Amino acid sequence: MLEGKGVVKETDMEEKVQVEAMAAASEALDLYDVFDCISIAAHIKKEFDRKYGCGWQCVVGSNFGCFFSHSHGTFIYFALENLKFLIFKAAFS
Repeated sequence: MLEGKGVVKETDMEEKVQVEAMAAASEALDLYDVFDCISIAAHIKKEFDRKYGCGWQCVVGSNFGCFFSHSHGTFIYFALENLKFLIFKAAFS
């Protein structure tokens, strides 16, 4: 597992879930090449769907913009290594 610490930029998640998000990202970076952002994002999404139910979304990259709605308490944006990670559970009307 990577030894680098993730830096949380913005979140409304409980601290325990934040730690799990960064651990899932670190695990994905150990499994996949850093340039394979799709596989990294898929790994994190599947892990969160398994642990917390369906509807999770994950964006991974070094430079991206976004605008979205999310369920309260399910959003985190953090940096780890040279990548940024956005994980959230979609808000359903």
